[in-house]
Amino acid sequence: MDASLEPRLEFVTCASPAGLHRMAYWEWGDPANDRVLLCVHGLTRSGRDFDALARRLAGTYRVVCPDVVGRGRSDWLVNPAFYTVPQYVSDMVTLIARLRPGSLSWVGTSMGGLIGMALSGAAAFAKAMLAMRPHAGMLPPDQGLRLDKLVLNDVGPRLENGALSRIGQYVGAPGEFATFEEAVATMRANSETFGPHTDAQWAELAKYLYPQQGDKWVKHYDLAIAQALAAQTPEELAAGEQILWRSYDALDCPILIVRGELSDLLTRATVEEMRQRNPRAQALEVPGVGHAPTLIADDQVNPVADFLLS
Repeated sequence: MDASLEPRLEFVTCASPAGLHRMAYWEWGDPANDRVLLCVHGLTRSGRDFDALARRLAGTYRVVCPDVVGRGRSDWLVNPAFYTVPQYVSDMVTLIARLRPGSLSWVGTSMGGLIGMALSGAAAFAKAMLAMRPHAGMLPPDQGLRLDKLVLNDVGPRLENGALSRIGQYVGAPGEFATFEEAVATMRANSETFGPHTDAQWAELAKYLYPQQGDKWVKHYDLAIAQALAAQTPEELAAGEQILWRSYDALDCPILIVRGELSDLLTRATVEEMRQRNPRAQALEVPGVGHAPTLIADDQVNPVADFLLS
């Protein structure tokens, strides 16, 4: 794939209980291709995290990489209480309706994997309700929502509390810098778990996360995302885990679980349980990396691409 290939920036209008908002998405490849690969980023990242993977696969897929609401080029929510997985799932359903895929595969890093699992669970529930009331005419068929393949990048139904606390410490912290180089240095210091990267790769990772505003380089996301994260109670987290396990257990597509060898969010024990509970799952561990593999280097991109193309 031509390394100079660039994506198209598109927008779709979505709804929350607080009103309407636009979600941006980056689209690679033939816009008429109905074989769609949806790549969804982590909590404070952006759709441009998947540039290397998208360039590799844009000849086979229409690769679509949204900026989840509150991040990147997407709108910010009027009410930050809705920065939650159910809202993100709703937005992805709206996006998928726009894309009209003939087949749909999913790559989700961290939060993006949670959204993928939750979406699959919602689709399975809708299908079951439709089977119970086939003539009601109230629920649409789940065409386009059944996943052909799913890549979970350093995430599973069970999330370790220590990692969640670590992430929560920096999400809402202000980020404003006099130069882009200062922004890169700060992101680099906060992202040691990403593993070794070249200076050029660190700059690429920061490029879309610290856009220039006036004479400053600032974080690309709504700092109020931290409010919804902090508001979650232990009881809500436990209930959410059970819902995610049910969604994961019901997945009937090939699954690739990518884990950073040093990850504090996804443990080896959880990966093993995921493999035992769903026979269609296989696992890949990335050496020398924590949470989460960035899918930039060839030794990470190649196995993911091979899985999707196999």
